[in-house]
Amino acid sequence: MDVAMNDAASTAALRAKTPGERSLLIVEDDKSFLQRLAKALETRGFTVKIAESVTDGLQRVEQDAPAFAIVDMRLGDGNGLDVISALKRRRPDARGIILTGYGNIATAVNAVKLGAVDYLAKPVDADDVVAALLALDNKKIEPPENPMSADRVRWEHIQRIYELCGRNVSETARRLNMHRRTLQRILAKRAPR
Repeated sequence: MDVAMNDAASTAALRAKTPGERSLLIVEDDKSFLQRLAKALETRGFTVKIAESVTDGLQRVEQDAPAFAIVDMRLGDGNGLDVISALKRRRPDARGIILTGYGNIATAVNAVKLGAVDYLAKPVDADDVVAALLALDNKKIEPPENPMSADRVRWEHIQRIYELCGRNVSETARRLNMHRRTLQRILAKRAPR
């Protein structure tokens, strides 16, 4: 997951497409991912505010509805779609996207119906997020030139669950429905490319 790449072309494109306000709200409960994504988007010209829960996100929207939003689907205190819905009521021209590690078609359709302009599966690259936020006329973004391999996506997912389980191998294996020794072998290897 390379969200920290600084790309001058993305910043120039952002300024060209959005000459007005570039306020952005990121609602994400994974603190390290939230910090990396916020920093990457600040370098691309956004004025970033963050929230770590649905409650905080709704509060930020009520205080000052941003022009853009990136919202995690599943948060500790509820569903990120509530934030998108509140944002669209408060500021109909706002562009929001949903991020999730639990993608399925029904949820994607629901997210778009509630006002999200796109729905991206984690792990996600900052350039893909910017492209989705700035896509004109709701055109789909181009597929990445060098996407992560399926092995890398699997490895990232396992690492995320491992961290969420407090680096407890047995609990992680149980949640991933795999044998503990298999998980230990995977964790002992280097990240695939």
